[in-house]
Amino acid sequence: MEFEVAAIHAAAPGASPRQNFDMSVENLSIPPGGRISATGALGMFIQFAYKLSVSQDKAAFDHLPKWATTEYFDIEAKAPATNVTKDQMRLMVQSLLADRFRLVVHFETRDVPAMALVRVNPDKLGPRIRPHSEGPACDAKIPPINRSSPKIPDVWMPVCGTTQMVDWTNHTVILGSRNTTMDIFSNWIPLIEPLGRPVVNRTGLTERFDIELNFTPPWVEAKQQNADAQLDLTGPTFLEALKDQLGMKLISTRAPVQTLVIDHVEQPSPN
Repeated sequence: MEFEVAAIHAAAPGASPRQNFDMSVENLSIPPGGRISATGALGMFIQFAYKLSVSQDKAAFDHLPKWATTEYFDIEAKAPATNVTKDQMRLMVQSLLADRFRLVVHFETRDVPAMALVRVNPDKLGPRIRPHSEGPACDAKIPPINRSSPKIPDVWMPVCGTTQMVDWTNHTVILGSRNTTMDIFSNWIPLIEPLGRPVVNRTGLTERFDIELNFTPPWVEAKQQNADAQLDLTGPTFLEALKDQLGMKLISTRAPVQTLVIDHVEQPSPN
Protein backbone atom coordinates (compact mmCIF):
# COMPACT_ATOMS: atom_id res chain seq x y z
CA MET A 1 0.00 0.00 0.00
CA GLU A 2 1.19 3.50 -0.81
CA PHE A 3 0.16 7.08 -0.11
CA GLU A 4 -1.59 9.06 -2.81
CA VAL A 5 0.64 12.04 -2.02
CA ALA A 6 3.40 12.52 0.55
CA ALA A 7 5.93 15.18 1.52
CA ILE A 8 8.97 14.91 3.81
CA HIS A 9 10.97 17.92 4.99
CA ALA A 10 13.60 18.55 7.64
CA ALA A 11 11.81 19.97 10.68
CA ALA A 12 12.51 23.50 11.90
CA PRO A 13 15.22 23.84 14.56
CA GLY A 14 13.81 23.19 18.04
CA ALA A 15 10.75 21.35 16.72
CA SER A 16 8.97 19.03 19.14
CA PRO A 17 7.53 15.60 18.34
CA ARG A 18 3.89 15.73 17.30
CA GLN A 19 1.36 13.44 15.63
CA ASN A 20 -2.23 13.87 14.52
CA PHE A 21 -3.27 10.46 15.89
CA ASP A 22 -2.01 7.95 18.43
CA MET A 23 0.97 6.19 16.81
CA SER A 24 1.50 3.60 19.54
CA VAL A 25 1.24 -0.18 19.06
CA GLU A 26 -2.40 -0.04 20.12
CA ASN A 27 -4.75 -0.23 17.18
CA LEU A 28 -8.16 1.14 18.14
CA SER A 29 -7.62 4.74 17.02
CA ILE A 30 -8.22 5.59 13.34
CA PRO A 31 -6.03 8.00 11.32
CA PRO A 32 -8.35 11.00 10.74
CA GLY A 33 -9.31 11.43 7.12
CA GLY A 34 -6.70 8.92 6.01
CA ARG A 35 -3.94 11.43 6.70
CA ILE A 36 -0.74 11.46 8.70
CA SER A 37 0.72 14.73 9.89
CA ALA A 38 3.65 14.21 12.23
CA THR A 39 7.05 15.50 13.31
CA GLY A 40 9.70 13.26 14.80
CA ALA A 41 12.92 11.36 14.34
CA LEU A 42 13.10 8.55 11.82
CA GLY A 43 13.07 6.11 14.74
CA MET A 44 9.55 7.25 15.69
CA PHE A 45 8.25 6.53 12.20
CA ILE A 46 10.00 3.13 12.09
CA GLN A 47 8.44 2.24 15.45
CA PHE A 48 4.99 3.10 14.09
CA ALA A 49 5.43 1.48 10.68
CA TYR A 50 6.62 -1.86 12.06
CA LYS A 51 4.53 -1.82 15.25
CA LEU A 52 7.55 -2.22 17.51
CA SER A 53 7.38 -2.77 21.25
CA VAL A 54 9.71 -0.97 23.65
CA SER A 55 12.22 -3.83 23.69
CA GLN A 56 12.12 -4.11 19.90
CA ASP A 57 12.74 -0.34 19.65
CA LYS A 58 15.95 -0.59 21.61
CA ALA A 59 17.31 -3.56 19.70
CA ALA A 60 16.57 -1.94 16.34
CA PHE A 61 17.62 1.61 17.14
CA ASP A 62 20.98 0.60 18.59
CA HIS A 63 22.11 0.09 14.99
CA LEU A 64 20.65 3.25 13.45
CA PRO A 65 23.00 6.11 12.49
CA LYS A 66 22.96 9.00 14.95
CA TRP A 67 21.06 11.37 12.66
CA ALA A 68 18.14 8.90 12.50
CA THR A 69 17.44 9.37 16.21
CA THR A 70 18.39 13.04 16.65
CA GLU A 71 17.25 14.86 13.48
CA TYR A 72 13.53 15.56 13.16
CA PHE A 73 11.44 15.38 10.00
CA ASP A 74 7.97 16.63 9.07
CA ILE A 75 5.86 14.07 7.25
CA GLU A 76 2.57 15.04 5.61
CA ALA A 77 0.84 12.30 3.64
CA LYS A 78 -2.61 11.38 2.37
CA ALA A 79 -3.90 7.88 1.73
CA PRO A 80 -5.95 7.03 -1.37
CA ALA A 81 -9.03 6.63 0.88
CA THR A 82 -10.28 8.40 4.01
CA ASN A 83 -11.31 5.30 5.96
CA VAL A 84 -7.96 3.50 6.25
CA THR A 85 -7.18 1.52 9.36
CA LYS A 86 -4.14 2.08 11.53
CA ASP A 87 -2.49 -1.10 10.23
CA GLN A 88 -3.08 0.01 6.63
CA MET A 89 -1.44 3.33 7.50
CA ARG A 90 1.54 1.39 8.89
CA LEU A 91 1.98 -0.37 5.54
CA MET A 92 1.89 2.94 3.67
CA VAL A 93 4.52 4.41 6.01
CA GLN A 94 6.67 1.33 5.39
CA SER A 95 6.50 2.03 1.65
CA LEU A 96 7.26 5.71 2.22
CA LEU A 97 10.33 4.98 4.35
CA ALA A 98 11.62 2.47 1.79
CA ASP A 99 11.14 4.97 -1.03
CA ARG A 100 12.44 8.16 0.58
CA PHE A 101 14.91 6.90 3.22
CA ARG A 102 15.95 3.79 1.23
CA LEU A 103 15.12 1.85 4.38
CA VAL A 104 15.73 -1.90 4.16
CA VAL A 105 14.91 -4.11 7.16
CA HIS A 106 14.25 -7.69 8.11
CA PHE A 107 13.04 -9.47 11.25
CA GLU A 108 14.98 -12.05 13.24
CA THR A 109 13.75 -14.09 16.19
CA ARG A 110 16.31 -14.26 18.98
CA ASP A 111 16.23 -16.15 22.27
CA VAL A 112 17.11 -13.55 24.90
CA PRO A 113 16.92 -13.00 28.69
CA ALA A 114 13.48 -11.60 29.50
CA MET A 115 10.95 -11.04 32.25
CA ALA A 116 7.64 -12.88 32.15
CA LEU A 117 4.43 -11.31 33.40
CA VAL A 118 2.51 -14.01 35.29
CA ARG A 119 -0.45 -14.20 37.64
CA VAL A 120 0.23 -14.60 41.37
CA ASN A 121 -2.93 -16.70 41.74
CA PRO A 122 -4.07 -18.40 38.52
CA ASP A 123 -7.69 -18.29 39.72
CA LYS A 124 -7.90 -14.67 40.82
CA LEU A 125 -7.18 -11.19 39.45
CA GLY A 126 -6.42 -8.07 41.48
CA PRO A 127 -8.97 -5.38 42.39
CA ARG A 128 -7.91 -2.88 39.70
CA ILE A 129 -8.21 -5.01 36.60
CA ARG A 130 -11.46 -6.23 35.10
CA PRO A 131 -12.64 -7.59 31.74
CA HIS A 132 -13.60 -4.68 29.51
CA SER A 133 -17.00 -6.28 28.99
CA GLU A 134 -17.75 -5.64 32.69
CA GLY A 135 -16.85 -1.93 32.56
CA PRO A 136 -18.30 1.07 30.70
CA ALA A 137 -18.52 0.84 26.93
CA CYS A 138 -15.99 2.74 24.84
CA ASP A 139 -18.63 5.30 23.80
CA ALA A 140 -19.65 6.01 27.42
CA LYS A 141 -19.06 9.53 28.73
CA ILE A 142 -16.41 9.44 31.45
CA PRO A 143 -16.45 12.37 33.93
CA PRO A 144 -13.23 14.43 34.20
CA ILE A 145 -10.74 13.22 36.77
CA ASN A 146 -10.96 15.05 40.14
CA ARG A 147 -7.34 15.57 41.20
CA SER A 148 -8.38 17.22 44.49
CA SER A 149 -10.02 14.01 45.71
CA PRO A 150 -7.84 11.43 47.50
CA LYS A 151 -10.10 8.63 46.20
CA ILE A 152 -8.82 6.99 43.04
CA PRO A 153 -11.68 7.00 40.49
CA ASP A 154 -13.07 3.70 39.25
CA VAL A 155 -12.66 4.92 35.67
CA TRP A 156 -10.80 8.02 34.51
CA MET A 157 -9.51 7.12 31.05
CA PRO A 158 -11.70 9.13 28.64
CA VAL A 159 -11.04 6.91 25.61
CA CYS A 160 -10.36 3.28 24.81
CA GLY A 161 -7.41 1.88 22.93
CA THR A 162 -4.61 3.90 24.49
CA THR A 163 -2.53 3.90 27.67
CA GLN A 164 -1.97 7.06 29.70
CA MET A 165 -0.38 8.10 32.97
CA VAL A 166 -1.50 11.02 35.16
CA ASP A 167 0.01 12.55 38.28
CA TRP A 168 -1.87 11.77 41.48
CA THR A 169 -1.53 12.61 45.17
CA ASN A 170 1.56 12.02 47.34
CA HIS A 171 4.00 11.86 44.39
CA THR A 172 2.19 8.86 42.88
CA VAL A 173 0.78 8.34 39.39
CA ILE A 174 -2.15 6.43 37.96
CA LEU A 175 -1.49 4.31 34.89
CA GLY A 176 -4.68 3.52 33.03
CA SER A 177 -5.87 1.73 29.93
CA ARG A 178 -9.28 0.64 28.69
CA ASN A 179 -10.04 -2.18 26.29
CA THR A 180 -6.40 -3.26 26.23
CA THR A 181 -4.64 -6.62 26.06
CA MET A 182 -2.06 -8.07 28.37
CA ASP A 183 0.40 -8.18 25.46
CA ILE A 184 0.09 -4.41 25.11
CA PHE A 185 0.33 -3.88 28.87
CA SER A 186 3.47 -6.05 28.98
CA ASN A 187 5.04 -3.82 26.33
CA TRP A 188 4.48 -0.81 28.58
CA ILE A 189 6.27 -2.22 31.61
CA PRO A 190 9.87 -1.51 30.44
CA LEU A 191 8.86 2.14 29.99
CA ILE A 192 8.06 2.29 33.70
CA GLU A 193 10.33 -0.16 35.48
CA PRO A 194 14.04 -0.15 34.44
CA LEU A 195 14.41 -3.89 33.92
CA GLY A 196 16.96 -3.93 31.12
CA ARG A 197 15.01 -6.80 29.54
CA PRO A 198 11.90 -7.21 27.40
CA VAL A 199 8.69 -8.32 29.11
CA VAL A 200 6.59 -11.13 27.66
CA ASN A 201 3.01 -11.94 28.53
CA ARG A 202 2.70 -15.33 30.24
CA THR A 203 -0.55 -14.58 32.10
CA GLY A 204 -2.64 -16.78 29.82
CA LEU A 205 -5.20 -13.96 29.60
CA THR A 206 -6.53 -13.38 26.10
CA GLU A 207 -9.47 -11.05 26.83
CA ARG A 208 -9.42 -7.27 26.69
CA PHE A 209 -9.24 -5.50 30.05
CA ASP A 210 -9.65 -2.16 31.82
CA ILE A 211 -6.66 -1.44 34.06
CA GLU A 212 -5.84 1.21 36.66
CA LEU A 213 -2.60 1.05 38.59
CA ASN A 214 -1.54 3.53 41.31
CA PHE A 215 2.13 3.63 42.36
CA THR A 216 5.19 5.74 43.09
CA PRO A 217 7.17 5.75 39.83
CA PRO A 218 10.88 4.84 39.85
CA TRP A 219 11.89 8.32 38.66
CA VAL A 220 10.36 9.87 41.79
CA GLU A 221 12.23 7.36 43.96
CA ALA A 222 15.47 8.29 42.17
CA LYS A 223 14.72 11.99 42.69
CA GLN A 224 14.34 11.37 46.42
CA GLN A 225 17.73 9.66 46.58
CA ASN A 226 19.38 12.70 44.99
CA ALA A 227 17.43 15.34 46.92
CA ASP A 228 18.53 17.10 50.08
CA ALA A 229 15.01 16.96 51.53
CA GLN A 230 13.27 13.62 51.89
CA LEU A 231 9.97 13.29 50.04
CA ASP A 232 6.97 11.77 51.79
CA LEU A 233 6.65 8.62 49.72
CA THR A 234 4.03 6.27 51.11
CA GLY A 235 2.69 4.94 47.82
CA PRO A 236 3.57 1.43 46.64
CA THR A 237 6.36 0.78 44.17
CA PHE A 238 5.39 -0.35 40.68
CA LEU A 239 6.19 -3.98 41.45
CA GLU A 240 4.19 -3.84 44.70
CA ALA A 241 1.23 -2.32 42.86
CA LEU A 242 1.53 -4.92 40.14
CA LYS A 243 1.13 -7.66 42.76
CA ASP A 244 -1.48 -6.09 45.06
CA GLN A 245 -3.62 -4.25 42.50
CA LEU A 246 -3.45 -6.49 39.45
CA GLY A 247 -2.52 -9.81 41.06
CA MET A 248 0.56 -10.19 38.85
CA LYS A 249 4.32 -10.36 39.14
CA LEU A 250 7.47 -10.56 37.00
CA ILE A 251 9.75 -13.58 36.91
CA SER A 252 13.06 -14.06 35.15
CA THR A 253 13.02 -16.24 32.02
CA ARG A 254 14.27 -16.55 28.47
CA ALA A 255 11.99 -15.96 25.52
CA PRO A 256 12.05 -15.75 21.73
CA VAL A 257 11.76 -12.06 20.83
CA GLN A 258 11.23 -10.83 17.29
CA THR A 259 13.82 -8.16 16.51
CA LEU A 260 13.85 -5.68 13.64
CA VAL A 261 17.26 -5.48 11.96
CA ILE A 262 18.15 -2.33 10.01
CA ASP A 263 20.02 -3.41 6.87
CA HIS A 264 20.28 -0.01 5.15
CA VAL A 265 19.08 3.58 5.56
CA GLU A 266 19.94 6.94 3.97
CA GLN A 267 19.13 10.58 4.50
CA PRO A 268 15.76 11.27 2.84
CA SER A 269 15.65 12.18 -0.82
CA PRO A 270 14.27 15.67 -1.58
CA ASN A 271 10.66 16.05 -2.68
